[in-house]
Formats: sequence, C-alpha cells, structure tokens
Amino acid sequence: MAFAPLRVGFIQKIVTNAFYTTMKRPMAYKSAISLETLYPNSSLKLSTPSFNADPKEKFSGFIPMEKLDITYSASSGPGGQNVNKVHTKVDLRFKLSEADWLHPEVKEKMLELHGKKLSKEGYLIIRSDATRSQQLNLADCLQKLRTLLRDAAVTQQTPSPETLEKVRQRHLKAARMRVALKREDAVKRAQRQPPTVVDL
Repeated sequence: MAFAPLRVGFIQKIVTNAFYTTMKRPMAYKSAISLETLYPNSSLKLSTPSFNADPKEKFSGFIPMEKLDITYSASSGPGGQNVNKVHTKVDLRFKLSEADWLHPEVKEKMLELHGKKLSKEGYLIIRSDATRSQQLNLADCLQKLRTLLRDAAVTQQTPSPETLEKVRQRHLKAARMRVALKREDAVKRAQRQPPTVVDL
C-alpha cells in the first residue's frame, strides 16, 4: 500500500503524456491530394489581384471586388436540407453613380440601358441562385455584370451610305420577288378552275 501514491502519480503522468501526444496529431485523415497539399500557399479568401488597366480601353473586364457589396442568403426552390443550411444565393450590388472604376462613357451608357433596373438608392442589383455552390453563384453574378459592362462599352458604328443603299436594294428585290411569286400562285389557282359558260 505504500506504493499506491507512486502508482497513481505514474498513471496520471502516462495519461497526460498520451493526451498531449494525441492532441498534437491531426485528428482527421488528410489525403495526399488535398487542397493544402496541392496548393500550399492558396486560400479561399476573395481578393483582387493587382491590375493596371489600359487607359485607352473603356472596359478591360477587370472588376475590383472591394468596390462591390456582396451579400449571401438562403436560396429558394428545391434542394432539401441544403437550402435551409447553406446560404448560396448571391446578391451583388454597386452604386452606378459612385463607380469610379468605370469609364464615364460606360457609366452613361449603363444608365441609358439599365436605368430602369436601378433601385431607389441608385444601386444596380444582380442576383444568382443557379447552383448549390456559393462560389459558382458569385462567379455567375460577376459574369452577368461583366457582360452588361462589355455591352455598354461597345460603340455602335453607324453604317455608311453605300451599305444603307445595298440594304435598301436587297429589301426592294425581296419585295418584288414576293409579289412575283404571289402572281404566279394566283395564275396557277386560276388555271385549276373549271371553264365557265362565258369561256365556252
């Protein structure tokens, strides 16, 4: 019985050492092809890469993420418990009047094309809940915004007078052909009719 306190202390020491060695080890299995192994310096944090836009170009496709207001919410529609648990719907909004990263001409064209879609505060809102992935929905919103800006950046070229005359001649020729075909059909229908008393 004299050795009982020594035995208890020895057992406590073994348990604490085992606890610390267990805590130092990773508790979950990591595959050799995990993201940490394949991309050791990467992270899922959204960031804007350093980019110098060409001053001659109206819109280069670059959208600074810090200038956008991005919110996530629960998506609607089918999806089971995933819809209730995960906030995958993305609302991307930015104030068109305060978008200093846009070319002034692109801003004016956007206001002209999409002025009715702006909210009372002047925000252009783009939503996406196409997929069950938050990142893919965000990419879809950015692609929609990029398409709108590219359409606004394209300047419509006015056709030359020669081109307009060619188009007019083509329309005139098509109209004449349509009238000629109608006359041929009318003659065919008239020839199918039986002779009347007057013709005999």
